[in-house]
Amino acid sequence: MRHSNGIRRAALATTAVTAVAMAASASTATPPPACPASALQVSAWQAAHRPVGTGTGAAVVQFTNVSRKTCVLKGHPTVAGAGNGSPAHNTPLKVTPTGRAATVTVRPHGKAWVKLTFVQVQGEADGYCVSGKDPVTYPTMVIGLPHSGKHQVALNDGVWAECDNKVTVTPVSAVKPS
Repeated sequence: MRHSNGIRRAALATTAVTAVAMAASASTATPPPACPASALQVSAWQAAHRPVGTGTGAAVVQFTNVSRKTCVLKGHPTVAGAGNGSPAHNTPLKVTPTGRAATVTVRPHGKAWVKLTFVQVQGEADGYCVSGKDPVTYPTMVIGLPHSGKHQVALNDGVWAECDNKVTVTPVSAVKPS
């Protein structure tokens, strides 16, 4: 009997050590890297919920992981209007971040989003800004993400129109905004 109890205790001890080692290994696993710019395909459209006016008002920007590897996005974007369609001739907008940034894991073919809300253009034809400044339109915007590059993107349904070179931005999210 002593022999079988000794074997049983040894087996239990080995199992406990293995379980602790597996738990330690799982807790020290490295997280996926930040998504490189080359892994992301970017598209944008006017948001369903936006301020009243005739400009863009608000837009949803979608980032699709087109690579074969899982990666992460995190943070609030930078935004610049691309004059003449070129990132080299861009006008950085004053960004007001909202919400708390969290890491979003994006699997291959997975998506993440940000929402941009602009100071809205008012009126018809050329429009006007409530501030008295002239409205601005851009064929494309340059959206930058921390550690994931800058991405030039056009709206799929018009041009970017805004006032005062200001934008309020949400952090990257795994939930599609409206």
